[in-house]
Amino acid sequence: MKAIVQDIYGPPDVLQLKEVDKPLITDDEALVRVRASSVNPADWHFIRGSPFLLRLAGSGLSRPKNPVPGLDVAGVVEAVGKNATQLRPGEEVFGSCRGAYAEYARVAKKHLLPKPQNLTFEQAAAVPLAATTALQGLRDQANVQAGQTVLVIGASGGVGTFAVQIAKALGAEVTGVCSTRNVEMVRSIGADHVIDYTQADFVAGGQRYDLIFQLAGTHAPSECRRALKPKGTLLLCSGDGRLGGIGRILAGMVSSPFVSQRLVTWVATMNNEDLATLAELIEAGKVKPVIDRTYELRETPAAVRYLEEGHTRGKVVITV
Repeated sequence: MKAIVQDIYGPPDVLQLKEVDKPLITDDEALVRVRASSVNPADWHFIRGSPFLLRLAGSGLSRPKNPVPGLDVAGVVEAVGKNATQLRPGEEVFGSCRGAYAEYARVAKKHLLPKPQNLTFEQAAAVPLAATTALQGLRDQANVQAGQTVLVIGASGGVGTFAVQIAKALGAEVTGVCSTRNVEMVRSIGADHVIDYTQADFVAGGQRYDLIFQLAGTHAPSECRRALKPKGTLLLCSGDGRLGGIGRILAGMVSSPFVSQRLVTWVATMNNEDLATLAELIEAGKVKPVIDRTYELRETPAAVRYLEEGHTRGKVVITV
């Protein structure tokens, strides 16, 4: 089969299209014929091996343990292990795995569900990691309630577009922050208000929010707190994937013990329960993936480079 392979850590140019063996599945896995995947900031962290803590955590000290990158998958079940009886060959599925930038991928049964019928493979591949991050942040970490006010900084990005829609589905009044070219798109996915950061500063606007979900931007946590209610929550995620996002989280953690507002950081964990919740929201028409660009498998290095530039509108998808 064809797959994108990296033998060393480095920039996207280390990714090469090669012929490799099909993966062998265990009793608790399915073999999926991949139709589409997508690019996440987490992918390029694994590709670059940065920050170094990733290597210490198990990705491989000197070279990647998993030479085929890619975390989001959508495709058709080719074969199933004897314990993955809830899946069947020929079924259209979506979920998460390691090694999705390939014609075939092995996926644990606990990370794979039937694809929503109202989505294409490309749309389904855009969902798993980004939408799960938004869902777990808003519902589980921030406990968003109906009637609360939510500000999403980076509302036009991969996680941000899902965050706007999921916050609306939870009953919140949502304000999105984005650039001029994305204002209408963010409004079209359900934002009640949109702030063009090139024209106005949400900190200086006088509005105070129950929750600020910071996925991008240059504001320090101390600045964001000025736009929060006294008992509000600042939800930090290095959604842009760059070291600036990680630095922002660290700065927020240092200041958090000295203020009444909550600061929350977390790492999203994939599971079928949340994928099922997202599928229900999608099938009900409350959430729809936003796709910026699609690339062919051989163009994966260009797809990763484009995401690294930090100006995507929604998700970047790879078709296989």
